[in-house]
Amino acid sequence: MSLMKSLLAGASLSLLPLTALADPALIFDLGGKFDKSFNEAAFGGAERWKAETGGTYKELEMQSEAQREQALRRLAETGANPIVMTGFAFGEVLNKVAPDYPDTKFAIIDMVVEQPNVQSIVFTEEQGSYLAGVMAAKASKSGTVGFIGGMDIPLIHKFECGFAQGFKATNPDGKVLINYTGTTPAAWNDPVKGGELLKAQIGQGADVVYAAAGGTGIGVLQAAADANILSIGVDSNQNHLHPGKVLTSMVKGVDNSVYEAFKAGADLQPGIKVMDLASGGVSVAMDDSNKPLMTPDITAAVDAATQGITGGEIKVHDYMTDNTCPVQ
Repeated sequence: MSLMKSLLAGASLSLLPLTALADPALIFDLGGKFDKSFNEAAFGGAERWKAETGGTYKELEMQSEAQREQALRRLAETGANPIVMTGFAFGEVLNKVAPDYPDTKFAIIDMVVEQPNVQSIVFTEEQGSYLAGVMAAKASKSGTVGFIGGMDIPLIHKFECGFAQGFKATNPDGKVLINYTGTTPAAWNDPVKGGELLKAQIGQGADVVYAAAGGTGIGVLQAAADANILSIGVDSNQNHLHPGKVLTSMVKGVDNSVYEAFKAGADLQPGIKVMDLASGGVSVAMDDSNKPLMTPDITAAVDAATQGITGGEIKVHDYMTDNTCPVQ
Protein backbone atom coordinates (compact mmCIF):
# COMPACT_ATOMS: atom_id res chain seq x y z
CA MET A 1 0.00 0.00 0.00
CA SER A 2 1.39 3.44 -0.91
CA LEU A 3 1.86 6.12 1.72
CA MET A 4 -0.93 8.21 0.19
CA LYS A 5 -3.30 5.24 0.31
CA SER A 6 -2.41 4.47 3.89
CA LEU A 7 -2.88 8.10 4.83
CA LEU A 8 -6.29 8.12 3.23
CA ALA A 9 -7.23 4.73 4.69
CA GLY A 10 -6.03 5.66 8.15
CA ALA A 11 -7.46 9.12 8.47
CA SER A 12 -8.71 10.52 5.13
CA LEU A 13 -6.25 13.35 5.67
CA SER A 14 -6.70 15.06 2.33
CA LEU A 15 -10.46 15.15 2.82
CA LEU A 16 -10.56 16.62 6.33
CA PRO A 17 -12.58 19.83 6.65
CA LEU A 18 -10.96 22.92 8.09
CA THR A 19 -12.84 22.45 11.35
CA ALA A 20 -10.90 19.24 11.96
CA LEU A 21 -7.42 20.68 11.49
CA ALA A 22 -6.63 20.68 15.23
CA ASP A 23 -7.31 16.97 15.60
CA PRO A 24 -4.55 14.98 17.29
CA ALA A 25 -2.83 12.24 15.32
CA LEU A 26 -1.30 8.85 16.12
CA ILE A 27 1.28 7.07 13.98
CA PHE A 28 1.76 3.36 14.64
CA ASP A 29 5.11 1.69 14.17
CA LEU A 30 5.65 -1.34 11.96
CA GLY A 31 3.58 -4.28 13.06
CA GLY A 32 0.27 -2.43 12.86
CA LYS A 33 -2.23 -1.20 15.39
CA PHE A 34 -3.64 -4.69 16.06
CA ASP A 35 -0.34 -6.30 17.09
CA LYS A 36 -1.84 -7.28 20.48
CA SER A 37 1.12 -5.48 22.04
CA PHE A 38 2.73 -2.04 21.90
CA ASN A 39 0.81 -0.49 18.99
CA GLU A 40 -2.50 -1.87 20.15
CA ALA A 41 -1.98 -0.33 23.58
CA ALA A 42 -1.46 3.06 21.91
CA PHE A 43 -4.62 2.54 19.87
CA GLY A 44 -6.54 1.77 23.07
CA GLY A 45 -5.46 5.07 24.59
CA ALA A 46 -6.56 7.01 21.52
CA GLU A 47 -9.91 5.23 21.47
CA ARG A 48 -10.45 5.97 25.17
CA TRP A 49 -9.86 9.67 24.51
CA LYS A 50 -12.27 9.51 21.56
CA ALA A 51 -14.98 7.79 23.63
CA GLU A 52 -14.67 10.24 26.52
CA THR A 53 -14.47 13.43 24.49
CA GLY A 54 -16.41 12.66 21.34
CA GLY A 55 -13.43 13.98 19.42
CA THR A 56 -11.81 12.60 16.31
CA TYR A 57 -8.21 11.85 15.54
CA LYS A 58 -6.08 10.96 12.56
CA GLU A 59 -4.18 7.67 12.47
CA LEU A 60 -1.57 6.14 10.22
CA GLU A 61 -0.06 2.66 10.07
CA MET A 62 3.50 2.54 8.77
CA GLN A 63 4.07 0.32 5.75
CA SER A 64 7.84 0.79 5.50
CA GLU A 65 10.78 2.54 7.14
CA ALA A 66 10.99 4.95 4.21
CA GLN A 67 7.63 6.53 5.08
CA ARG A 68 8.53 7.97 8.47
CA GLU A 69 9.61 11.47 7.46
CA GLN A 70 6.97 11.95 4.79
CA ALA A 71 4.25 10.78 7.18
CA LEU A 72 5.29 13.20 9.90
CA ARG A 73 5.49 16.13 7.51
CA ARG A 74 2.15 15.29 5.89
CA LEU A 75 0.38 15.15 9.25
CA ALA A 76 2.02 18.37 10.45
CA GLU A 77 0.97 20.16 7.28
CA THR A 78 -2.67 19.16 7.82
CA GLY A 79 -2.59 20.91 11.19
CA ALA A 80 -2.70 17.79 13.36
CA ASN A 81 -1.74 18.73 16.91
CA PRO A 82 -0.32 16.99 18.82
CA ILE A 83 1.20 14.22 16.73
CA VAL A 84 2.02 11.12 18.77
CA MET A 85 4.26 8.35 17.47
CA THR A 86 5.00 4.91 18.88
CA GLY A 87 8.53 3.65 19.01
CA PHE A 88 12.18 4.61 19.23
CA ALA A 89 12.62 4.30 15.45
CA PHE A 90 10.96 7.69 14.92
CA GLY A 91 13.67 9.43 16.95
CA GLU A 92 16.07 10.48 14.19
CA VAL A 93 13.31 11.59 11.83
CA LEU A 94 11.47 13.54 14.51
CA ASN A 95 14.66 15.35 15.50
CA LYS A 96 14.89 16.51 11.88
CA VAL A 97 11.21 17.33 11.32
CA ALA A 98 10.17 18.98 14.61
CA PRO A 99 12.13 22.24 14.09
CA ASP A 100 10.33 22.81 10.78
CA TYR A 101 6.94 22.90 12.56
CA PRO A 102 7.54 24.95 15.75
CA ASP A 103 3.81 25.46 16.35
CA THR A 104 3.09 21.72 16.32
CA LYS A 105 3.55 19.60 19.44
CA PHE A 106 4.94 16.09 19.05
CA ALA A 107 5.10 13.18 21.48
CA ILE A 108 7.37 10.19 21.00
CA ILE A 109 7.14 7.02 23.05
CA ASP A 110 10.32 5.11 23.99
CA MET A 111 12.86 7.68 22.80
CA VAL A 112 14.25 11.02 23.96
CA VAL A 113 14.24 13.80 21.35
CA GLU A 114 15.49 17.11 22.69
CA GLN A 115 13.45 19.68 20.80
CA PRO A 116 11.40 22.52 22.33
CA ASN A 117 8.12 21.18 20.89
CA VAL A 118 8.61 17.48 21.71
CA GLN A 119 7.48 15.46 24.71
CA SER A 120 9.62 12.34 25.13
CA ILE A 121 7.82 9.56 27.01
CA VAL A 122 10.04 6.86 28.47
CA PHE A 123 9.27 3.91 30.74
CA THR A 124 11.24 2.09 33.40
CA GLU A 125 10.77 -1.25 31.66
CA GLU A 126 13.55 -2.68 33.80
CA GLN A 127 11.44 -2.25 36.94
CA GLY A 128 8.40 -4.05 35.57
CA SER A 129 10.63 -6.73 34.07
CA TYR A 130 12.30 -7.24 37.47
CA LEU A 131 8.89 -8.15 38.90
CA ALA A 132 8.31 -10.53 35.96
CA GLY A 133 11.67 -12.15 36.76
CA VAL A 134 10.67 -12.63 40.39
CA MET A 135 7.45 -14.31 39.27
CA ALA A 136 9.27 -16.52 36.77
CA ALA A 137 11.69 -17.69 39.46
CA LYS A 138 8.83 -18.59 41.79
CA ALA A 139 6.85 -20.38 39.07
CA SER A 140 9.72 -22.29 37.42
CA LYS A 141 10.14 -25.91 38.42
CA SER A 142 13.31 -26.50 36.40
CA GLY A 143 15.19 -23.41 37.55
CA THR A 144 15.74 -22.44 33.90
CA VAL A 145 13.75 -19.68 32.21
CA GLY A 146 13.96 -17.94 28.86
CA PHE A 147 13.93 -14.44 27.42
CA ILE A 148 13.12 -13.81 23.76
CA GLY A 149 13.61 -10.29 22.48
CA GLY A 150 12.55 -8.83 19.17
CA MET A 151 15.09 -6.48 17.57
CA ASP A 152 18.49 -6.64 19.28
CA ILE A 153 18.71 -3.05 20.55
CA PRO A 154 19.55 -1.43 23.91
CA LEU A 155 15.89 -0.72 24.68
CA ILE A 156 15.01 -4.42 24.69
CA HIS A 157 18.12 -5.21 26.70
CA LYS A 158 16.45 -3.09 29.41
CA PHE A 159 13.69 -5.71 29.57
CA GLU A 160 16.17 -8.58 29.43
CA CYS A 161 18.46 -7.24 32.13
CA GLY A 162 15.67 -6.29 34.54
CA PHE A 163 14.09 -9.72 34.08
CA ALA A 164 17.38 -11.49 34.72
CA GLN A 165 18.06 -9.33 37.78
CA GLY A 166 14.68 -10.12 39.34
CA PHE A 167 15.06 -13.82 38.53
CA LYS A 168 18.57 -14.08 39.96
CA ALA A 169 17.62 -12.14 43.08
CA THR A 170 14.98 -14.79 43.72
CA ASN A 171 16.89 -17.85 42.49
CA PRO A 172 20.65 -17.13 42.45
CA ASP A 173 21.43 -20.61 41.14
CA GLY A 174 18.92 -20.43 38.28
CA LYS A 175 19.65 -19.94 34.59
CA VAL A 176 18.29 -17.44 32.05
CA LEU A 177 18.44 -18.36 28.35
CA ILE A 178 18.50 -15.37 25.99
CA ASN A 179 17.68 -15.08 22.29
CA TYR A 180 16.80 -12.24 19.93
CA THR A 181 14.77 -12.55 16.77
CA GLY A 182 16.93 -10.31 14.60
CA THR A 183 18.68 -7.00 14.04
CA THR A 184 16.20 -5.29 11.70
CA PRO A 185 12.64 -4.00 12.25
CA ALA A 186 11.33 -7.25 10.72
CA ALA A 187 12.23 -8.84 14.07
CA TRP A 188 9.07 -7.34 15.57
CA ASN A 189 6.75 -9.26 13.30
CA ASP A 190 8.02 -12.82 12.92
CA PRO A 191 5.86 -15.08 15.14
CA VAL A 192 7.12 -18.23 13.38
CA LYS A 193 10.73 -17.53 14.32
CA GLY A 194 9.61 -16.57 17.82
CA GLY A 195 8.03 -19.98 18.19
CA GLU A 196 11.16 -21.69 16.88
CA LEU A 197 13.38 -19.87 19.38
CA LEU A 198 11.02 -20.86 22.17
CA LYS A 199 11.19 -24.54 21.19
CA ALA A 200 14.99 -24.38 21.29
CA GLN A 201 14.87 -22.89 24.79
CA ILE A 202 12.46 -25.60 25.94
CA GLY A 203 15.00 -28.11 24.68
CA GLN A 204 17.50 -26.55 27.08
CA GLY A 205 15.13 -26.85 30.03
CA ALA A 206 13.20 -23.57 30.07
CA ASP A 207 9.73 -23.86 31.55
CA VAL A 208 8.88 -20.13 31.75
CA VAL A 209 9.63 -17.66 28.93
CA TYR A 210 9.37 -13.86 28.76
CA ALA A 211 8.76 -12.43 25.28
CA ALA A 212 9.56 -8.76 24.62
CA ALA A 213 9.19 -8.92 20.88
CA GLY A 214 6.06 -7.12 19.66
CA GLY A 215 4.09 -9.22 17.18
CA THR A 216 6.79 -11.90 17.27
CA GLY A 217 5.89 -12.48 20.90
CA ILE A 218 2.46 -13.72 19.87
CA GLY A 219 4.18 -16.72 18.31
CA VAL A 220 6.20 -17.25 21.47
CA LEU A 221 3.10 -17.25 23.67
CA GLN A 222 1.32 -19.66 21.30
CA ALA A 223 4.27 -22.06 21.21
CA ALA A 224 4.54 -21.93 25.00
CA ALA A 225 0.87 -22.77 25.41
CA ASP A 226 1.19 -25.63 22.91
CA ALA A 227 4.16 -27.00 24.85
CA ASN A 228 2.35 -26.61 28.16
CA ILE A 229 4.86 -24.22 29.68
CA LEU A 230 4.28 -20.74 31.05
CA SER A 231 4.90 -17.51 29.16
CA ILE A 232 5.05 -13.84 30.12
CA GLY A 233 3.52 -11.22 27.84
CA VAL A 234 4.61 -7.64 27.30
CA ASP A 235 3.41 -4.06 26.75
CA SER A 236 -0.34 -4.85 26.69
CA ASN A 237 -2.03 -7.28 29.06
CA GLN A 238 -1.76 -10.53 27.10
CA ASN A 239 -2.95 -12.85 29.89
CA HIS A 240 -6.25 -13.48 28.10
CA LEU A 241 -4.58 -14.85 24.97
CA HIS A 242 -3.94 -18.19 26.71
CA PRO A 243 -5.74 -18.19 30.07
CA GLY A 244 -3.90 -20.23 32.67
CA LYS A 245 -0.80 -20.46 30.45
CA VAL A 246 0.38 -16.82 30.61
CA LEU A 247 1.95 -16.28 34.02
CA THR A 248 1.63 -12.50 33.74
CA SER A 249 2.26 -9.60 31.36
CA MET A 250 4.68 -6.75 31.93
CA VAL A 251 2.36 -3.90 31.07
CA LYS A 252 3.53 -0.47 29.98
CA GLY A 253 1.10 2.43 30.27
CA VAL A 254 1.40 3.26 26.58
CA ASP A 255 -2.37 3.68 26.43
CA ASN A 256 -2.31 6.21 29.25
CA SER A 257 0.51 8.14 27.59
CA VAL A 258 -1.41 8.50 24.33
CA TYR A 259 -4.61 9.37 26.17
CA GLU A 260 -2.89 12.07 28.21
CA ALA A 261 -1.11 13.51 25.18
CA PHE A 262 -4.37 13.74 23.25
CA LYS A 263 -6.09 15.27 26.26
CA ALA A 264 -3.39 17.94 26.55
CA GLY A 265 -3.75 18.81 22.89
CA ALA A 266 -1.78 21.86 21.79
CA ASP A 267 -0.91 22.46 25.46
CA LEU A 268 1.22 19.28 25.58
CA GLN A 269 4.25 19.99 27.77
CA PRO A 270 7.63 19.40 26.09
CA GLY A 271 10.43 17.63 27.91
CA ILE A 272 11.04 14.14 29.27
CA LYS A 273 8.19 12.29 30.96
CA VAL A 274 9.26 9.21 32.93
CA MET A 275 6.65 6.53 33.56
CA ASP A 276 7.90 4.30 36.39
CA LEU A 277 6.62 1.62 38.74
CA ALA A 278 5.70 4.12 41.46
CA SER A 279 3.53 6.16 39.07
CA GLY A 280 1.87 3.12 37.53
CA GLY A 281 3.80 3.50 34.29
CA VAL A 282 4.79 -0.18 34.41
CA SER A 283 3.20 -3.12 36.22
CA VAL A 284 2.66 -6.87 36.14
CA ALA A 285 -0.87 -7.87 35.25
CA MET A 286 -2.95 -9.94 37.64
CA ASP A 287 -6.50 -10.75 36.58
CA ASP A 288 -8.99 -13.58 36.20
CA SER A 289 -6.96 -15.15 33.37
CA ASN A 290 -3.89 -15.79 35.52
CA LYS A 291 -5.53 -15.89 38.94
CA PRO A 292 -5.16 -19.70 39.24
CA LEU A 293 -1.39 -19.29 38.84
CA MET A 294 -1.03 -16.63 41.54
CA THR A 295 0.07 -18.57 44.61
CA PRO A 296 0.47 -16.76 47.95
CA ASP A 297 4.23 -17.19 47.54
CA ILE A 298 4.23 -15.38 44.18
CA THR A 299 2.00 -12.52 45.27
CA ALA A 300 4.00 -12.00 48.45
CA ALA A 301 7.26 -11.92 46.47
CA VAL A 302 5.84 -9.41 43.99
CA ASP A 303 4.54 -7.20 46.79
CA ALA A 304 7.90 -7.27 48.54
CA ALA A 305 9.82 -6.48 45.35
CA THR A 306 7.41 -3.69 44.47
CA GLN A 307 7.89 -2.09 47.86
CA GLY A 308 11.64 -2.51 47.57
CA ILE A 309 11.80 -0.82 44.18
CA THR A 310 9.43 2.05 44.93
CA GLY A 311 11.06 2.57 48.32
CA GLY A 312 14.53 2.65 46.86
CA GLU A 313 15.90 -0.41 48.64
CA ILE A 314 16.10 -2.37 45.38
CA LYS A 315 18.06 -0.69 42.59
CA VAL A 316 17.17 -2.11 39.20
CA HIS A 317 19.84 -1.67 36.57
CA ASP A 318 18.98 0.59 33.60
CA TYR A 319 20.75 -0.79 30.54
CA MET A 320 20.20 2.48 28.66
CA THR A 321 22.47 4.38 31.04
CA ASP A 322 25.06 1.61 31.33
CA ASN A 323 25.17 -0.92 28.50
CA THR A 324 26.10 -3.85 30.70
CA CYS A 325 23.99 -6.29 32.66
CA PRO A 326 25.51 -6.98 36.09
CA VAL A 327 23.79 -10.34 36.60
CA GLN A 328 25.02 -11.99 33.35
